Amino acid sequence: MSQSSRMPSAIFPDLKGKSVFITGGGSGIGALLTESFLMQGAHVTFIQRSDASEFCDEMETKYHERPLFIQCDILDIPALETALDQAKEAYGPIQVLVNNAASDNRHKLEETETGDFDHLINVNLRPHFFTAKHVAQDMAKLGGGSIINFSSIAHHLGGDQYPVYITAKAGIAGLTRALADTLGKDNIRVNSVLPGWVFTQRQLDLWATEEKVSKHLETQAIPEKLVSEDMVGIVLFLASDASRMLTRQSIAVDGGVIGLG
Repeated sequence: MSQSSRMPSAIFPDLKGKSVFITGGGSGIGALLTESFLMQGAHVTFIQRSDASEFCDEMETKYHERPLFIQCDILDIPALETALDQAKEAYGPIQVLVNNAASDNRHKLEETETGDFDHLINVNLRPHFFTAKHVAQDMAKLGGGSIINFSSIAHHLGGDQYPVYITAKAGIAGLTRALADTLGKDNIRVNSVLPGWVFTQRQLDLWATEEKVSKHLETQAIPEKLVSEDMVGIVLFLASDASRMLTRQSIAVDGGVIGLG
C-alpha cells in the first residue's frame, strides 16, 4: 500500500477471529479496511464488481491469511445476500459489517433523469439497508455486533456537483439512526463514518486541481490532506468492543471542516 506507514498501530484484541464483511473492499479505502482487519487477525470477506485476485494474493503473502473475495455487484440485492451467506458459511455469522462501497460520480440537476437517480440511490443507499437487514438476526443470536456505514460530510456542506449523491449520504445518516434504534435492544451498534475530502487516486485523477485542493484545505482545522489510511482507525474502533456503548452516531473524519457536537 502506498502509504502503509500511516496505517493505525493500535491493536484491538477482540477483533481477532471475528467475521468481517466489507463492501467495495478490494480497492481504495476499502482495500485498506480489508488489510487493517487482516492485521488485527480478523477473517475478512469482501465484495466488489472487478476482479481482486491480485490484491488477495498480496494480502495472503503479507498476512498468511487470504481474504474471501466474492465478485458481486451491489446493485444486485439477491447476489449481495448470497455473498453474505457465503461469508457466513466460510467464517461463521458476520459480526462486523462495513458498508463502504459508493459512487460519487458528478452529475447536474438539469441532466439527471429518473434512471440516473435510481442508479445513484441503488448504489449509495439501498445496499446499506439490505445488508443490515440480512445480518441483523444472526448478530442478535450472537449477542451483538457492529454495523458501520460510510456516509460523507457532503450532506452537511451541500453543493451542486452531485445532488443525488448528497441525498443518499444524508439518507445513510438517517438510516444509521433508525437501525441503531431498532437493533440496540439486541446489542447491535450502528454508526456512520463521514469522511471529508479523501485524496484517493481517483480524486487526484478526476477532480483535485491545485486550486480546489488549496481552497479546501483552508476550511480544515488541520490543514493537511486526508488520505485513505486516515479512515481506518475510526472503523477499527467502531468495530471493536472498545466502543461498546457508542451507537447512533455520525462521526466526521475530515480534519475539522464540520462540527457535529
